[in-house]
Amino acid sequence: MILIDDWRVVLRKAWSVKFNVAATMFGAAEVAVAIWKPDGMPNGVFAGGAAAVSIFANVSRLMAQKELHGNDK
Repeated sequence: MILIDDWRVVLRKAWSVKFNVAATMFGAAEVAVAIWKPDGMPNGVFAGGAAAVSIFANVSRLMAQKELHGNDK
């Protein structure tokens, strides 16, 4: 595996990375809800959030982001 030259900039500034982190947190929250089963919390709430945020991550991966094309390396 070979990393891109500006991987640090992409990791810090790319919206796709930020959305993927959020989707991971929603997924972890769904697992926690399934384990602890709190009263009044319907199943699938966080899973639905993770799915929605994952869609945003995929769309943002295809969009040009000016923060990634600047001279701030």
